[in-house]
Amino acid sequence: MQHNLTTTTWTLEGYRITRQLGVVRGIIVRSRSVFGNIGAALQTLAGGNITILTQLCEKTRGDAFDLMLWHAEALGANAVVGIQYDATEVMQGVTEVLCYGTAVVVETAQ
Repeated sequence: MQHNLTTTTWTLEGYRITRQLGVVRGIIVRSRSVFGNIGAALQTLAGGNITILTQLCEKTRGDAFDLMLWHAEALGANAVVGIQYDATEVMQGVTEVLCYGTAVVVETAQ
């Protein structure tokens, strides 16, 4: 699926929705490693961006997004609209990241 056919809005400029296929989601549950915790703790001493955690968050959100796209494609979608993210701490140090949206079939607007 092309990334330009994914959006947080409910429409795609230049396209019209011909079918709605339902809600799709990608769920990832991640924990930080002992080494990641130590590295992040050391980075907090200097202040600023905690790059170890930023990279972990970016990878986790990207993986959840990719799973959502896989789910959409399995339903026959060529686009996803209304994309949102949610995160929940399942237990201390373990977080669930959910990416969800509505799978649709779009065609070029005439």
